[in-house]
Amino acid sequence: EKNESAYRLTGVKSFVLDGHMSDLIIVLAKVNDGSGSQRLALFSVDSKAIGLTKNLLNSTDQTRKLAKLIFTDVEATCISSEDDVTEAMQKTFLKSCIGLSNEMVGGAERLREDTLEYVKMRMQFGRSIASFQVTKHKATDMLADVELAKSAAYYAAAAFDDGESDIAATASIAKASASEAYMQTAINAVQMHGGIGFTWDNDTHLWFKRAKSSEVFLGTADFHRELMMQSWDQ
Repeated sequence: EKNESAYRLTGVKSFVLDGHMSDLIIVLAKVNDGSGSQRLALFSVDSKAIGLTKNLLNSTDQTRKLAKLIFTDVEATCISSEDDVTEAMQKTFLKSCIGLSNEMVGGAERLREDTLEYVKMRMQFGRSIASFQVTKHKATDMLADVELAKSAAYYAAAAFDDGESDIAATASIAKASASEAYMQTAINAVQMHGGIGFTWDNDTHLWFKRAKSSEVFLGTADFHRELMMQSWDQ
């Protein structure tokens, strides 16, 4: 709400990336536009503002810190115009999904490569386990999943740069494909590593946790398939 010349924010924001250590926080919030209705606006809040509480959350992925921010009558500065910022935030969301999709594809590719190196040197019954048929099948599945997701992620990035009209559907396809490919690659990687894949002596469990957190971050595969269908129906 607006108090004299300043805005005051009250509410809760959960799962904020690095929110516990940020110096400046950008908040998307609803404000009254004077006609009885509400619009979305962007505000900047100093991390040391009175009334702001920052709590670090326990999360599966220790490499991606998440925080819960509690605003209690916190002074804020409006940094957006009088126009509703919904369209701008939609564009930001799509760009974030595309960026995350490409990060996930890169992670899946690195995990696949590391796993192949491991099975080549891991010996069992007098030969490398990479020569076993079941290992070859999993390696083939990993390659197919990663390459398909990579194509979707690369195309989405190019479509965004070119200003394609179907960017909403393209971004959702990329996120859905990358989510499933990264998670399935991580599952196969743990299985192909065997017991050591669960231990702190090997990085596979870290990749698995990042794959899981990325799978749900900014929307699951099912969520993005629904968005894709909605964008095509419009």
